Amino acid sequence: MTITCFIRYEIDPFQKGQFTAYANNWARIIPRLGGHLLGYFAPHEGSNYEAWGLISFPSLAAYEAYRQRLRADDEAIANFAFAQRERFILKEERTFPQPVPASYLQSPTGYLEAA
Repeated sequence: MTITCFIRYEIDPFQKGQFTAYANNWARIIPRLGGHLLGYFAPHEGSNYEAWGLISFPSLAAYEAYRQRLRADDEAIANFAFAQRERFILKEERTFPQPVPASYLQSPTGYLEAA
């Protein structure tokens, strides 16, 4: 049973660049430690303070093993320290929704337009 760690951040809108650097660091760290990184999302249009990170795992046990590896990894520890030192994350919430299989990662099937 796949679970997704859905992380909702409230960030300092004047430090969006710091949050982007933080997310870029996780893009290297999370897959190396066994997380299926669906992506980090920074504010663009609309809210200027909400951001998200989504990471999937095959089970809750796999997530717990990943968290143990994360706590022992030098690059992960440095990234957490970067966030605490720079104080661009004001609030963080985690929830674990389960995907509805028929709706998960569906590619467009029509109306494809050139960018």
